[in-house]
Amino acid sequence: MVNKITVVGAGNVGATAAQRIAEKELARTVVMVDVADGVPQGKGLDQWQSAPIEGFDSRVIGTNGYEETAGSDIVVITAGIARKPGMSRDDLLNTNAGIVKSVSEHVKNTSPDAIVIVVSNPLDVMCWVAKEATGFPRERVIGMAGVLDTARYRAFLATALDVSVRDIQAMVLGGHGDTMVPLISYTTVSGIPITQLMDKATLDAIVDRTRNGGAEIVKFLKTGSAYYAPSSGAVQMVEAIVNDQKRILPCSAWLQGEYGMKGHFLGVPVKLGRKGIERILEVTLTADERAALEKSAAAVLEPMSVVKL
Repeated sequence: MVNKITVVGAGNVGATAAQRIAEKELARTVVMVDVADGVPQGKGLDQWQSAPIEGFDSRVIGTNGYEETAGSDIVVITAGIARKPGMSRDDLLNTNAGIVKSVSEHVKNTSPDAIVIVVSNPLDVMCWVAKEATGFPRERVIGMAGVLDTARYRAFLATALDVSVRDIQAMVLGGHGDTMVPLISYTTVSGIPITQLMDKATLDAIVDRTRNGGAEIVKFLKTGSAYYAPSSGAVQMVEAIVNDQKRILPCSAWLQGEYGMKGHFLGVPVKLGRKGIERILEVTLTADERAALEKSAAAVLEPMSVVKL
């Protein structure tokens, strides 16, 4: 347990993440920050009132300012807006970049030693914005995407094979979008290569469904997007850091030559511990996987060029 964890954004992802953090008692105090007057306060009070039933003592509070967040050990950034009718992709990028930049500057001023986990989209670009705005080392600015994408991949495989999700070992790298790279060469079921259990056509369909996993949910919901699995992904990372678990998880990290790339964030395997990213693991990829990862990196670099910091 750490002293304080802040979640910025009290929408569906942020509020659900805050509840999960409190229920796991990962911090003495969980602070939710949001610009909407009364929303974080009301949700925080509601969550705290669930404590006697769920049996946790982490105190949850909501606020519209950053004073209560001071000295946070970890800050989870979920703030941002969804694309609206008439808004271009560049408009969305710069709108969310402005929000994440402002949030990150507040974090720098109030919690200069915090580890920042970014959930806001477009994920890899927003990680870059947060790193630039805070000036934090790369070990302390991490993006949550690969954990979510891998969870979707594992869930689809488990459904297709009618086996427990706990027996699926897999990893999805690359940018958080339709160029993400599920590593088929590292996908196994209790150590059995997935290619021995599933034909190529079925596996290709699952890979495609994974890449469009978020869009599939948006299509069903119509007026919203996923939040149960994204919040779980963020909290898995928080738990790995708080408890110094040394978990090997796919996260968006600032590359400095790993995989022959540098100057941008990309989903890669990292070791997460109490200080954040302790190591980036460079695994051997097939020629196809290497080409796909390079394509994914290009897809991250392109929108970076239109963001105005």
